[in-house]
Amino acid sequence: MRPVVIGRVAVQKPPVERVLELRAQIEEANRNYHVLDAPTIADEAYDALLHELRELEDAHPELASPDSPTQRVGGAPSAEFPPYRHVVPMLSLANAFDEEDLRAFDARVSKLAGAPVAYVCELKIDGLAMSLRYERGSLVSAGTRGDGSVGEDVTANVRTIADIPKKLHAPFPTALDARGEVYLSKSAFAALNHMREAAGQPLFANPRNTAAGGLRQKDARMTAQRKLSFFAYAIGAFEGIELPRTQYGLLEALGAFGFPVNEQAARCATIDEVIAFCARWEVQRDALDYEIDGVVIKVDDLALQSKLGFAGKDPRWATAFKFRAAEARTKLLEIAINVSRTGKLNPYAVLEPVSIGGVTVRNATLHNEADIVRKDIRVRDTVVVHRAGDVIPYVVGPVLELRPKGTHVYKIPERCPVCKSRVDHPPDDVFSYCTNVSCPAQLRERIRHWCSRGAMDIEGIGDAMASALVDARLAANVADLYDLRAEDLAALPRMGDKSVRNLLDAIEGSKSRGLARVLAALGIRYVGGQNAALLAGDFGTIDALLAAGREELENTAGIGGQIAESVAFFFVQPQNRAVIERLRARGLVLSAPKRARKPAGPLAGKTLVLTGTLPTLTRDEATALVVDAGGKVSSAVSKKTDYLVAGDEAGTKLAKAQSLAVPIIDEAGLRELLAG
Repeated sequence: MRPVVIGRVAVQKPPVERVLELRAQIEEANRNYHVLDAPTIADEAYDALLHELRELEDAHPELASPDSPTQRVGGAPSAEFPPYRHVVPMLSLANAFDEEDLRAFDARVSKLAGAPVAYVCELKIDGLAMSLRYERGSLVSAGTRGDGSVGEDVTANVRTIADIPKKLHAPFPTALDARGEVYLSKSAFAALNHMREAAGQPLFANPRNTAAGGLRQKDARMTAQRKLSFFAYAIGAFEGIELPRTQYGLLEALGAFGFPVNEQAARCATIDEVIAFCARWEVQRDALDYEIDGVVIKVDDLALQSKLGFAGKDPRWATAFKFRAAEARTKLLEIAINVSRTGKLNPYAVLEPVSIGGVTVRNATLHNEADIVRKDIRVRDTVVVHRAGDVIPYVVGPVLELRPKGTHVYKIPERCPVCKSRVDHPPDDVFSYCTNVSCPAQLRERIRHWCSRGAMDIEGIGDAMASALVDARLAANVADLYDLRAEDLAALPRMGDKSVRNLLDAIEGSKSRGLARVLAALGIRYVGGQNAALLAGDFGTIDALLAAGREELENTAGIGGQIAESVAFFFVQPQNRAVIERLRARGLVLSAPKRARKPAGPLAGKTLVLTGTLPTLTRDEATALVVDAGGKVSSAVSKKTDYLVAGDEAGTKLAKAQSLAVPIIDEAGLRELLAG
């Protein structure tokens, strides 16, 4: 296990001044964390302050005080809720930061016990400590930890948590205070933010704060929406039962009463097994569906726990091993742009190098322009960077109080940083795009797509061949494929005479595919085979499409405003027009039979959006039915949407439709509309 520096700061000020300063900083951090649910410093920084204060008080006993943060638990309870008094105080744990600290803890315990000691290791859930009071098997009240003696009465909100039993399984004690942790799973947190994003609401920062905020809602229905969970791990006051003799047996008893108990808890016969358990879960923690920030180690023998007692506010029989932080602060030096192979502009942060979880991080994702603006991230900011396991690090947000003067709100570039073409900023899309068919960053993907079965169907050009053509500088855009010679291809790896001839024949045969296939092959955003066929059938020639504006394009049945805007932007680009002229010069068929206009159908003038999986129709089949009935199919929900057709696993479009009061129907409802 790794050595950790835990903040043993050389004291420059007189001890009394430094002690007062540290207490003020810790009190403020406690209030922000425990009362406001808005922590302002990382756990490691807080632990370092507390450790320094404890060392100063040990070195200068005259400075010790009963009201010092080293002698108290958590923070004062909020005045928003009635007080909840704990019969047995809810105390905190001393921390261990490395293997040396764990062995020192074991040495102290073994010396006091007079023999080697066995332990129970429990994952330290990153949530909110809770005490649940049961009388005659029924839940009667619930309170937060607060300052350890008095917390907040949140009974009504706790009753909405499905994990917490309202009735205990018999045989149960006549009275019981069960202790545990309320938390929000990662999947529930992601789903909650997904819904908020769709509804245009600000996103929650992290699961722990979201759980704490959920418990402190004045309306219990709001708490229920958070989908909180619970793990039980201890007992406070109790009557009418005899406790098991071990900590592990206590966990089993809690499970028998009906409480959820974390299944990863394990007995460890030696401190070596404890150290191995901690090391394993520090590596594997990201595989869990809930956040953990360490491991709690407890003496397994409950009688020995009682004998060991407490040292101040900390039990001598337990400690908390703290994992290395998954977050750190550093300077944002630059916001750079990566252009994906599909043309998407992906901003990322260039950082002053910082170690997070033992890995040096220099770059972190910023997702998109909208996310940067929402979080108000600016160049030269001090930012919080999060890294979890093998996930790409991302910027959580800026530390506003450290922002230097003269920073500016970020704006995505107007031109592609690779090819300098104009960038498309669709109004209903959080991403921006380079749509130049000759952009070097996109070349391999555009050639592969051009040759794919749903496009020009050129057999023999897949990922490997597309890369080989680009690497050999034989294809700077898709039009170059029609200038390839036998000697060019013969120089490529694994290309014999027969392979060369077959590929040249396939390229020649693709010239007659027609306008619809060309439109699908060009890689215009939102234009797949279905929409390409609609456009080709309505306009008939590439020249008619080149001359059309957004309004004219939108008159095509099935082509909504978003698609029309994308097509118009693509064809106005000089680079794209130049490629089309080269394709024309090489003999490609750029026309199609015009589709006969149908009489108005039952969906004439209606705009529908499809989402999820329908029982019997594919997306293309449903689109075709809507278009044949005179309607349009749009890719995005807006106030102009007449119906949302929702199938299984409907995503953000469903939430957006609900927020805009757009009528929502299923496949059966769609068929009723089609029938008039």
